[in-house]
Amino acid sequence: MASNTFGRLIEQFLTSLQFDGDLPNGIEVLDPYANTETCRVVHEMVKRYYQDGHPRLGVWGINPGRFGAGITGLSFTDPWAVSNLLGINTTLTGRRELSAEFISMVIERYGGPTVFYRDVYMCALSPLGFVKNGKNINFYDHPKLIRSIVPFVLSSLRAQHKAGLIADRCIVLGAGKLKSFTEREVSGAMGYTKILYLEHPRYIMQYRRADVSMFVDKYIEAIREILNPF
Repeated sequence: MASNTFGRLIEQFLTSLQFDGDLPNGIEVLDPYANTETCRVVHEMVKRYYQDGHPRLGVWGINPGRFGAGITGLSFTDPWAVSNLLGINTTLTGRRELSAEFISMVIERYGGPTVFYRDVYMCALSPLGFVKNGKNINFYDHPKLIRSIVPFVLSSLRAQHKAGLIADRCIVLGAGKLKSFTEREVSGAMGYTKILYLEHPRYIMQYRRADVSMFVDKYIEAIREILNPF
């Protein structure tokens, strides 16, 4: 059950993250919280949208990328969304990011950020990102990284659930490799009894753009379904 300390505990969790696992040669950690302005944005986010006791549903992505959460510290949120959707003034800059653009549409159709974030908490199974040669790496694409990341993923999930998330249900944004990883390493360890898997926002925006409106509705229906299972 969530408490009025949810926002404070989430902010503390995000801004104190460290990855202690073994990194394959050439892969580096992408840590947005090393940036003072990013930490300020996170503080404003939790102060505005996470200061109540309403139970929230965890919605998990892969790991932060360079143009979204890798800048803002907020999953599926680019600098445009920080300023224009969340209403937080910031000096963070960057281009629109496809996944963030899609999630912005979901949030707006859901009723806006106040309504959306009252029900939903979005992060990633790995809340820190990874880069190689200046390009994003998804942790599940590298055998050594996928082996070393499991303890970090599970400890991160447990810390966020302890802050006050709905314990037994979640949504995972990825119906391929991320689903396989979740079923193998996460579902049983976390005691989830129900997981809904949705197509990843980037896949939708790159390959199913003509169907974006349908996928926005699918996301909203999935959130409502898992929030109200009976």
